[in-house]
Amino acid sequence: MAEHEARTAGGGAAVRGRIVGVVAGVLSWVGLVFAVILVAHVVLTMGGANPDNGITRFVSSWADTLALGFRDLFTPSDAKLRVLVDYGVAALFWLAVRSIVVRLVRRLG
Repeated sequence: MAEHEARTAGGGAAVRGRIVGVVAGVLSWVGLVFAVILVAHVVLTMGGANPDNGITRFVSSWADTLALGFRDLFTPSDAKLRVLVDYGVAALFWLAVRSIVVRLVRRLG
C-alpha cells in the first residue's frame, strides 16, 4: 500500500512536469512566431515588396497588431528606417517577453 502511494505521488509530479514542459514549449513557439512575423514585415518592407500582394498584406496586418505601442516609437524621416527600428524593437520585445514568461512557467510549475 505504501509503495502504491509513493508511486502515485511521484507520478503526479511527472505528469505535472510534462504539462509544464508542454505549456512552456507552446508559449515559447508563440513568442517566436510573433517575432518572426515582425522580422518578416521588416524584410518585406526593406526589400520593397509589393504592398498590394496578399502575403505582404497578411504579414503587414499581423505585424501592425503585434507591434503594440512600438509602431510609432521612433520617427526618422526615412519610412524604411522607421519600419526597421520600430518593428525591430517590437520583435526584440516579444523575444524578451517569451524568455521571461517561459522561465516563470517553468519555475512556478
